[in-house]
Amino acid sequence: MIATLKEPVDVRGVMQGSGALTADDVRALEAAVSGGQATELRQEAYTLANDVEQGDKSKTKILRVGIAFYLLGQGRVAVEALEKVAGDGVADFFRGQALLGIGRYTEAAEAYEQAGKHGYDKVHCLLLQAGAVRASGDLSKAEELLKSAASQGGSTRPEYCYQMGCVLADKGDTYGAVEYFSRAVDMDPTHQRALFWLAQLNAQRGNDDDAVRMYERALAKPPLHLSALLNLGLLYEDVENYSAAAYCFRRALEVDPTHSRARLYLKDIESTSNLPFDEDSIRQQQRQKQTLMISVSDFEMSVRARNCLQKMGVRTLEDLIRLNEQDLLAGKNFGETSLREIKEMLESKGLKLGMLASKDKPRDFGIQETLTPQQQSLLNRPVAELNLSVRARKCMTRLQIASLGELVARTPDELLESKNFGVTSLNEVRSKLNDLGLRLRND
Repeated sequence: MIATLKEPVDVRGVMQGSGALTADDVRALEAAVSGGQATELRQEAYTLANDVEQGDKSKTKILRVGIAFYLLGQGRVAVEALEKVAGDGVADFFRGQALLGIGRYTEAAEAYEQAGKHGYDKVHCLLLQAGAVRASGDLSKAEELLKSAASQGGSTRPEYCYQMGCVLADKGDTYGAVEYFSRAVDMDPTHQRALFWLAQLNAQRGNDDDAVRMYERALAKPPLHLSALLNLGLLYEDVENYSAAAYCFRRALEVDPTHSRARLYLKDIESTSNLPFDEDSIRQQQRQKQTLMISVSDFEMSVRARNCLQKMGVRTLEDLIRLNEQDLLAGKNFGETSLREIKEMLESKGLKLGMLASKDKPRDFGIQETLTPQQQSLLNRPVAELNLSVRARKCMTRLQIASLGELVARTPDELLESKNFGVTSLNEVRSKLNDLGLRLRND
């Protein structure tokens, strides 16, 4: 994920320089962070920051401190430093970048505007100002700023394509947004935010390999974005690349040591690494899972038995062994003959009725007839509308849960049995359902 430089950057030389900070200097610092010299840069930045605290008023030092902390992902510290040299085009620009990264969008828009007035690339600042204004919630003003930038030649720039993609995404035009994000990346293969958007969209569509590649490219250049690190870590974890996942979560904690989700995810990884490994047991569990996913329609059975199972919402062998004999016999037109037929079918696979039956409450078969049309409509809504995290969404896919109705028919224990789905993800699902007035079965 992180490129290795053939020759290390002279970080000390760049940071201790007395002349004006050049674009080449900034690129060198970016290369240092990408090439594994972040610790060295952090040390130099704190050394200069200490000089400033002791009364050194050097604008070049303060500017270097602010940009270094921005590249290291410490936006709040960067803003605090760069505010001391406001009025300088470069300082105002990076102050805008840092403010945008920590969600202070209105202030970021003002900083970009000031950067353009103080000599930084005016059109680029205008495009970024439009993005900050859009993020603050004023879509119409953002579009006006983009039109102004386009009239000044901005429409040929990758940043314009990215900002247009964001506007279309906010309007719900996903396909149009993807087209613009792709253009931005074609024009600038290192455009972080366009890569991040494309990675998110690919992950949502289940294109995990493409999502991983996009996240890796987005993280090849500083600053490191926490959301990208966490999402990439979860994708690595999902394919059991635990060392890469742990690396992502540790990097996130380097940027923000107080980040609770990163700490929880890392703890999950470390717990997984400490578990005893029994290859035969794992293979047996995998074979059993494959068996349980077999559709009951793959077996020969009478029309009566097939119709009864269909009415009860039984699609797989797993669904079937969650029932006991009383559950089946309670079905209309389902008698002892059909019961023997089902039991023989299960015995052929080493299974029996009731193996996974709930001990607490009877299973709720489908949507009850007493539901109002509004309630039934709610349960028919796709589970994708919950906007779950990558980890929780993967669980839904593995368990073939497509609707809210199918989700609330599951118990917490059933969800926790899914790979990489822990208490954090369970609480996320519970919170989302609670917002809709729903809950999991047995909750």
